[in-house]
Amino acid sequence: MSSTPEAPLTTDTTSPDAPLDLAGIGIGPFNLSLAALAHPVTPLRTAFYDQRPAFQWHPGLLIDGATLQVPFLADLVTLADPASPWTFLNYLKTRERLFPFYFAERFHIHRAEYDSYCRWVSENLPSLHFGHQIDAVRWNPEHEVFEVDYTQLDPEGEAEALGRTYARNLVLGIGTTPHIPVPLRPLAEAPAVPVIHSADYLDHRESLLGADHLTVIGAGQSGAEIFLDQLRARPAGREGLHWLARTPAFAPMEYSKLGLEHFTPDYTRYFHALPERVRDDLLPAQWQLHKGIDHDTLGAIHDELYRRTLDGGWPDATLTPGVFVRTAGRVGTTKVELHLDHTQQGTRSRLTTDAVILATGYRERRIDTLLAAIDPYLRRDSGARPRIDAQHRLVLDPAVTGSVYVQNAETHTHGVGTPDLGLAAWRSATILNSLTDNTPYPLPTRTAFTTFGLPHPSTGRTGMVPRQGSTLVPRR
Repeated sequence: MSSTPEAPLTTDTTSPDAPLDLAGIGIGPFNLSLAALAHPVTPLRTAFYDQRPAFQWHPGLLIDGATLQVPFLADLVTLADPASPWTFLNYLKTRERLFPFYFAERFHIHRAEYDSYCRWVSENLPSLHFGHQIDAVRWNPEHEVFEVDYTQLDPEGEAEALGRTYARNLVLGIGTTPHIPVPLRPLAEAPAVPVIHSADYLDHRESLLGADHLTVIGAGQSGAEIFLDQLRARPAGREGLHWLARTPAFAPMEYSKLGLEHFTPDYTRYFHALPERVRDDLLPAQWQLHKGIDHDTLGAIHDELYRRTLDGGWPDATLTPGVFVRTAGRVGTTKVELHLDHTQQGTRSRLTTDAVILATGYRERRIDTLLAAIDPYLRRDSGARPRIDAQHRLVLDPAVTGSVYVQNAETHTHGVGTPDLGLAAWRSATILNSLTDNTPYPLPTRTAFTTFGLPHPSTGRTGMVPRQGSTLVPRR
C-alpha cells in the first residue's frame, strides 16, 4: 500500500493546494444534493468522499413497482433551484423521456428511477470521490483547518493508498445504519439462520420465497412492501406468511395536506426553537408522520388478500399488530422460534417460522468514532447528544473556527423532517448560504399555511412570517 504525498498547506486561496472550503464525508442523497447545489457556486472549493465504489441508494429495497413517498419535486435541487441542471426533469430530458413521463402523469416516481437519477448526478459531478474511506478527522488550531485522513480503495475495496486533505469546514452525511432489535441480534449475526434485515431483502428474495413460512417484523413502509411482494409471489392457500408489528395497528401514513406541513422549513425552525425536553416528548408521538404506511400500499395488500378469498376460504396469512418480540432462538438448524408479547392483552405466545425479515428501520449512524479527536470541542445536551444549531452545525468550542455541518443526524434538534427527501435541497441551500457571503440560494421566509406556535412574549417572534395585516396576541 502506497502513501499519497500530502500537499503543503498554503494561504493562497487560488492555489490547487489551498484547503477546501468544504469537505463532505459520505455521499448519500443529502450530500449529493449539497454537491449538486455547490457545483455552480464559485469560488467555493468542495470535495465529497465515500468508501463505496459508486453511488447506491437502498439497493436491497428497490422492489419492482415500489415508489417514493415524496413527489418527484423532492429531488436533489428543485426546491432550492428549479433552474439547476441537476433536476429530475433535466435527467429525464437527457434520457429523452420527458414526453413519456408527461403522459404517465406520475407525481410519485419509482424508487429504482430515483436511484438511477441520483447515479446520473453522481457520475457527472467532478467534486465526488468514491473509493475513499475516511479514517480520522482532526482540528489543526495552528492553521485553522480540519485534517482529513483517508484510505483510497481499489475496485475490490482493498487499500491501495493513504492520503490527507485539508478543509476549513466539514459536512457529515454518513447516513443511517439498519436497526436490529436486541433479542434478534444473535440470530441475525449467525450466517446459517435466515434472519435478514429489510435492507438486504432483494439479495435474499428468491431463497425467502422458498421458505414454507416467513415472518415479517415491522409495520412501516418497508415491511408493508415486502409483505405485499411475498404475498403476490406465493400460491393461493399456501402463502405461509405472518406479519408482526409493535404499533397498535397497521396504520396509514399521515398524508393530509396540512399534516405534510410538518415537513416544511417553517416547522423545522419551530421545532428547533422548542426546549429540549419538549422536543424529546414530541418526537415519539409523531410516528405516523413518517413511520406509517402509504395508503395505496395498504389498499393493495387488502385487495390481494381479498382476491384470494374469492374461491372460498382465507389466505394463509396472519397480520398481528400490538406485538413485540421478547426473545428468540433457534429450533434445530432450520427454524426460528419467536417469543411474543401482546401489549394490550398482556398475553404471551410462541411462533415458529422458517425465516424472518426485520423491517425494523434505521438509526442515525453515530459520529463519535469518526470525530473522536474533535470530541473535546463538542458541546452536548442533557442526553449527551451533540447540540446542533439552526444552520445544521455542530455546536463546538469557540476555539474551533471551522464549522462541522450534519445531514440526517439531527432529528433530536430539527424534528421529523430530518430524514425526509423533501427537505434535502432546502437544508443544502441553508448550509451553502451560511458558508458564503452572497447568499447563492435565497430561501422563502414562509413555507406553510400553518402557524406553528404563538409569538414569544419577549421577542414577538414565532419563526413564522404572519400574513400582512394580521395580528397575533400572546396568551396571558
